[in-house]
Amino acid sequence: MSRSRTRTEPDPEIHLPAGGWAPRRYQIPAWNFLARGGRRAALKWHRRSGKDATALHWTTIAAHQRPGVYWHMLPTLRQGRRVIWEGLDLDGNRVLDAWPGWRAPGALAPGRTVLGVVKAIRHDEMKLETWFGSVWYVVGSDNYDALMGTNPVGVVFSEFALTDPLAWDYVRPILAENGGWAVFCWTPRGRNHASRLYKLAEENPDEWFAQQLTVDDTGTIAAEAIESERRAGMSEATILQEFWCSEDAPLEGAYWSDQLVAAATEGRIGRVAFDPALKVDTWWDLGHTDSTAIWFVQRAMNEVHLIDYHEANGKPLEHYAQVLHALAHERKFVYGEHAWPHDGGARSLASKGRPLSSLWADLGFSAHVHPAYDVMVSIQRARQVLPRCWFDAAKCQAGLDALRAYRKDVDEDHSIDGRPHYKPQPRHDWASHGADAFRLGCMAISSAADTAPKAPSRSRYSGRVGPASGWAA
Repeated sequence: MSRSRTRTEPDPEIHLPAGGWAPRRYQIPAWNFLARGGRRAALKWHRRSGKDATALHWTTIAAHQRPGVYWHMLPTLRQGRRVIWEGLDLDGNRVLDAWPGWRAPGALAPGRTVLGVVKAIRHDEMKLETWFGSVWYVVGSDNYDALMGTNPVGVVFSEFALTDPLAWDYVRPILAENGGWAVFCWTPRGRNHASRLYKLAEENPDEWFAQQLTVDDTGTIAAEAIESERRAGMSEATILQEFWCSEDAPLEGAYWSDQLVAAATEGRIGRVAFDPALKVDTWWDLGHTDSTAIWFVQRAMNEVHLIDYHEANGKPLEHYAQVLHALAHERKFVYGEHAWPHDGGARSLASKGRPLSSLWADLGFSAHVHPAYDVMVSIQRARQVLPRCWFDAAKCQAGLDALRAYRKDVDEDHSIDGRPHYKPQPRHDWASHGADAFRLGCMAISSAADTAPKAPSRSRYSGRVGPASGWAA
């Protein structure tokens, strides 16, 4: 049953921003950019700098000026509920106080009039309707596709460094068509899609506002507070990340950070040429209700060349067949094994009662459906294979982001004094798709050929060129 509250009339005396809120000194440039009609803002701000408060209060203004649909997006829907819908700010006030007149479930007697801008509120959907015709949702990058058709005119991407980058790919053409705006706010989590977006913003000042704020810029966090975090066990790398916006610290709890740092240091992330003499294997993670990820791989002696990557959300199997056919035609790929996870043999209503692998065969391909491997065993297996992997940095960019972001899941109920306590399984989020496909591929590699890993040689294959700084193979 929907928990909904509606009041009878608007209050003309309400002022926005609500509660006397005003942007702090360092928040004013971003606020003024948006107030003057700016449509793209990238805010790389340190922890506890007021990112969400600034973006949310701006949304209330924008929603009053232009009736429409607005989203406030967190990496996951659960985070959206905890941080925004049920969250408290540093002063103990409800985050939703930015919308005067909202009420928690059961706090408003039926028919009672309450002062404010809120006409109706749905706590089950995290949806708020205003008297001036706008609708505001709290969403997660793990469920944005569930709101297809709502066509937002303003979107806040909170903690964008941890958000599924496909969410921006989905929203971008909508905002381009309707002249909407997007605010991206985050504290760095390594070098990933967020750092690339910030570089894009810096290089296009006519269209974007870009701002990096550290504790030295804002002066809002005392040195003693940072020292307290250090005493509580926060690493120096994480302190630099959280308070000085460093992008060099790997994501805390990431499974393969050491191996990927080594790959970059050794020049194994750069340009990897397709070798027409070798077949191309594919490693899959099948998304029945979310994303499907595919790695394109060539085995060259003891090396594993990851030459391409494709991921899409909500597409039918025919879409992926078209992708593979296009690569075969344009780049002359000749396919070897298509490694599918165990659920590739599943039957469902969507597959009309037939195994997905059977439908795949109808499209001209054969699939090797692998058994369900133990997750932790396959994670360890990937650690053993990674020292022999070469990644094409451009074509595998999204896949590399997923591998870097694949991490342990934090048990928030048992974490103490800021020190994370981890669950015995990986976190399931946007990074899982590319990482799961990679784990499957590492398990699919013949164990006989992998008993004695060797350091890759830069001189064996003439078709490979290193990273931008350059070495000739």
